[in-house]
Order: sequence, then structure tokens, then C-alpha cells
Amino acid sequence: MPSSFQRWFIAVMGTVLQVGLGTVYAWSFFQNPMKAHFGLSGDSAIAWIFSLAICFLGLGAALGGLLLPRTGPRKLALAGAVLYPLGWLLGSLGLSLPSLPVLYLGFGVLGGLGLGLGYVTPVATVARWFPDRKGLVTGMVLMGFGFGALFMSKVIGPWLMSAFQDDLAAVFRQGGLIVAILCLPAAAFIRNPPPGFQPPALPSSTFPSGPAILAAPLDLKASSCLRSGRFALMWLIFFCNITAGIMFIGFQSPMLQDLLVASGSTLNDAGLKAAGATLIAVSSVFNGVGRMAWGGAADRIGRIQAFRLILASQLLVFVLLVFIPNPWVFGALVCYILLCYGGGFGTMPAYVLDSFGPRLMPVVYGTLLTAWSLGGIAGPQLVALIKDTVAPASQGAWTFGAGAALLGLGLGLSFRLDNRPFEPRTR
Repeated sequence: MPSSFQRWFIAVMGTVLQVGLGTVYAWSFFQNPMKAHFGLSGDSAIAWIFSLAICFLGLGAALGGLLLPRTGPRKLALAGAVLYPLGWLLGSLGLSLPSLPVLYLGFGVLGGLGLGLGYVTPVATVARWFPDRKGLVTGMVLMGFGFGALFMSKVIGPWLMSAFQDDLAAVFRQGGLIVAILCLPAAAFIRNPPPGFQPPALPSSTFPSGPAILAAPLDLKASSCLRSGRFALMWLIFFCNITAGIMFIGFQSPMLQDLLVASGSTLNDAGLKAAGATLIAVSSVFNGVGRMAWGGAADRIGRIQAFRLILASQLLVFVLLVFIPNPWVFGALVCYILLCYGGGFGTMPAYVLDSFGPRLMPVVYGTLLTAWSLGGIAGPQLVALIKDTVAPASQGAWTFGAGAALLGLGLGLSFRLDNRPFEPRTR
């Protein structure tokens, strides 16, 4: 198999794997049906399922980053492709019993670990295959994760809910099998480039390209990277962007439905659910495209410059949301927020690669994804707390104000970073 074809084939397989894993982002499609299934009026208990999945995604990615150099990408990707569908199947058992703790353990813990192992592996691997286009191609692979929500919320989810007459246990059982069919074959093709691999388009005299590969010290240790101020700042701005965006991923459907009802919409319950599912689908496209578009833009304008644009433009959008409680404006601005949310994930892998080099990329990027773990708890639980404790008329202002504060913090911190490769301080 020619190297030029092989590396693009592996990038496509990595994208397909991410589509299967990204179905977790359709969670808000199930938020209200889950509440009805368990007879709950509040949001927090159900939101913990999604929060745990994202928390253990980050922890699984950190573990995957440590294991990847030892096990190789194929075994790790296959482990993720097995564990995540098992989380769906165990979640089905929790719905049948019914038992929230089983759902927490199955979809949250087991499924989340599978997500993390499967997520970090293709990202780190394609970065090795594409040192010449690392921002664009890692963004392309991660675009699949954003598209996973579209696949679940507008295709698989509604079809299964209709076929099994809203029987959530059956939906999760069949959903797990579909995710397995999508993920397992793709994971089987993920592998590292051969030693000494060079992109076909680049002659030996110009390879490797990019400041990190040329300048990163060969004796750089992971411990010095992870203890550095550079890593801490990257972690914090990543956390701020993730938390602000993930506040909507778990709740965008019920939030839109609440706004439609408050605006006097005549839609019945089925119409409200359809509107919520449509927003999930459309915003997931923006989430996916943002990973590739912002990743490609960062190749041209610089990593941290792209991140500053992501944070600053979102800050303006969150302020607008505080003062414009219109459901259609809300939908449009949520799409832009998720464009930038995805953009953070599309930009950060190449920034890590530029800063710390390809050898340490799996460990550093995997550890950086613990920001996703904490953001996955902080964002959804903050929204759930606001929805459960604040008067409906003030919920939007509190939610959007909290998001704006996070983005302002991240934007301020971003001016402490630059695009130069990391150099540890010498005593």
C-alpha cells in the first residue's frame, strides 16, 4: 500500500472511529426522556451520567497517552472500541432494572474510559503521519467526533425511539451494537507510520517541517513538561473553553424547548422534541466543522492566535445571549459556540505538538485532556444547579453570565502564551 494512500486511509479510519465515539455528544437528546423514565423533576441526577462519561473520557485519555508508546495505537483503539459500546449495553441494563447507579457505572465510568482510550489514539497517531499538515488533519479526524452527535440525534436515535416505542432500555441496547459495528472495524486499521517515515510530498532536505519538530530538545522529559507553567496555562485555557461549550451540549435541547414554550410557541410535545433534536444535529455539524476549520486556520495564523479568536468571539456571543432570550437567536448562537468549542479541540493537538514535540505528544496531550474531565463535570452540573435552583426567568442570564466569565478568564490567560517550542528552565 503506497504511503501517500496509507496515511490518508488511516486518517479516514480515525475519523470514522471518532464518529462512533462522538455519539456521546447527543446526550441532550436523551436528557428529558431519561427524567421521565426515572420519574425525576430535577436535572442533576440525569446530568451526572453525561458528566461521568466526560470525566472518565479525560481520565481514559490521560491513561491512553501513557500506554500508547508501549502498546501501540491499534490495541488501544480496539480497547476503546470495545469498552464504549459495553457502556451502552450496561446502561441498557440500568434502564431495565431501573437503576441510576448501574447507568453511572456503565455509560458513565466504563463507557467514558472507552471514549478516552479511543479518542486520544487516532489524534496522536495521525499527527505522526501528517507532520506537514498536523493542524488540518488532526482537525479532520476530530471533526468526526463532532459529527457523531448528528449521527445519533437525527438518524439512529429517532429511528430507535420510533422502532422500540420509546423503550430506552432497548434503544441503548441496539445503540451499543450499532456503535460497536461502526467503531471496531475502524479501530483495527489504526497504526503508527514505519520508522523514518517521511511525507511523500516533502523531499528529505526539507523534512521535518514545523518549529516544534526542529527545535524541541531531544532530552526533554515528560515530567518537566507537565510541571511547567506553559502546560498549566494551556490546561486552564482549554478548561475554560471546554466548560463554556459543554454547558450547552448536555442541555441545548431542553434549553431550546424551554425558550420556545416561554416565547408562546404552539408546538406540541413531539414538535418541541423535534426542534431540540434538530438543534443537536445542526450544532453538531458546526462542532465537527470547527475542529477542521480552526485547526486549518491555526496552521496559517498561529496556534495561540487562533485560540484567542476562539475565546474572544465566544465571549461576545455569551454576552449577547444574556440580553437576547429569543429561541431562534439562541439556536444560531449555540451553533457558533460549538463551532468554537470544536475549534479548541482542533487547535490544541497541534499546539501541543509544536510546543513539546512528537515524542511526548501522547503523554502531554493525554494529560491535557483531564481539563475535559473537570469541564465535563463543572459545565453540565453548573447548568443543572441553575435549572434546579434559579427562577426560570433568570436561568438564562445566570448560565450565559457564567460562561462569559470563564471565557474572559481564558482569554486573559492566553496572552501569557506564545507559539515558541517549550524550553525547560535551567538552574
